[in-house]
Amino acid sequence: MYKRILAPVDGSSASAVGLLEAVRFAKDQRARLRIVHIVDESALIQYPESVDITGKMLETFVNDGEKTLRDAVALARRHRIKPEHVLYKTFVGALADVILKEAKKWRADIIVMGTHEQGNVQHFFLGSNAETIARSTRLPVLLIHGAPLAKRKRAAR
Repeated sequence: MYKRILAPVDGSSASAVGLLEAVRFAKDQRARLRIVHIVDESALIQYPESVDITGKMLETFVNDGEKTLRDAVALARRHRIKPEHVLYKTFVGALADVILKEAKKWRADIIVMGTHEQGNVQHFFLGSNAETIARSTRLPVLLIHGAPLAKRKRAAR
């Protein structure tokens, strides 16, 4: 039986489907749920021409991350789950490493996360991150593949 479920989210429809499964799982297992979002500041390095406005861009990234967490928490609460949540900012290191460190620090029993279909490189959970997490931990990892559009819309409710 799982008592601590970690659910990384990135605001995408695929991560919403993964979060919904984590919420259902938490409800079924009567487990604690912790929702994690990571603001990837390294994206700012990719655009050196924006150095003068980096502070503003970072503020936008953080605001977007806070909104992603609020939306995720609201989804969980609609299903009568009171999740914990955390926002991380990072400049260096792989996103998968941050998730794995959080899982260890929080003593998660399982990681439940949504994954995108291949070819969707604009979002947080690229196949390589999900694969890295699954291969780099002894914890069970439940990967929920992005669903068809109709299912994604239902999951976001």
